[in-house]
Amino acid sequence: MFVIRNTFVAKPACASKLAAQLKEAVAAFQMPGGRVLTDVTGDFNRVIMEQTADSMAEFEKRMQDVMGSPLYRERMAGYTELWITGSREILRVV
Repeated sequence: MFVIRNTFVAKPACASKLAAQLKEAVAAFQMPGGRVLTDVTGDFNRVIMEQTADSMAEFEKRMQDVMGSPLYRERMAGYTELWITGSREILRVV
């Protein structure tokens, strides 16, 4: 199993809006293990969207399906304006 973690550093005053938008996306696309986290320590304005996948092939297929969906474009409209930088970690559960 893999844990996929997308970490964003939101623009000042935009973290809660970004978190809400990502939380809606997690629910809309029923992402397995999906959850949204915000910082308590570390870099300010961090918003993390996490999900799980049994294999990289499953994750890649999910990404293709989601990114090609009109619902994705609707739910995620404007989200790139809410953050400064981001990264993705893919971790294997042992």
